[in-house]
Amino acid sequence: MNKKILIIEDYLNIVEILTMRLESMGFTVICAHDGQEGLKLAREEMPDLIILDVLLPKMSGFKVSRLLKFDDRFKHIPIIMLTSRETKRHEQLGIETGADEYVYKSDQKGTLLKLINKYLRPVVVTEVNAVASKAK
Repeated sequence: MNKKILIIEDYLNIVEILTMRLESMGFTVICAHDGQEGLKLAREEMPDLIILDVLLPKMSGFKVSRLLKFDDRFKHIPIIMLTSRETKRHEQLGIETGADEYVYKSDQKGTLLKLINKYLRPVVVTEVNAVASKAK
């Protein structure tokens, strides 16, 4: 079964680009365009990972993160905040409200995809290492 990623982002072009990329990598993608819808979908769909914008209509990403991370039913879901808010203060607030990672939209190093793989594909690395060890 494919891992499910919830994107909570109000800029449709970012949603479309991320959706195409993640689906091409074999992930199932669901999307919400405001904080309230995102919180509702997270609770209903139980995604394996959430990509969350900070500046959202109806409810901020900080509040969505806090509501999910301080609820025992959802605190295990990794949250990657993807935002244009590029200040240490906002990054610290993101981590304090429960985000596992904080990535700037301007990042050109592929950090977001590396983090998605870190959280959703760690078994693949372990399996490869195990096979390599047996081959020695």
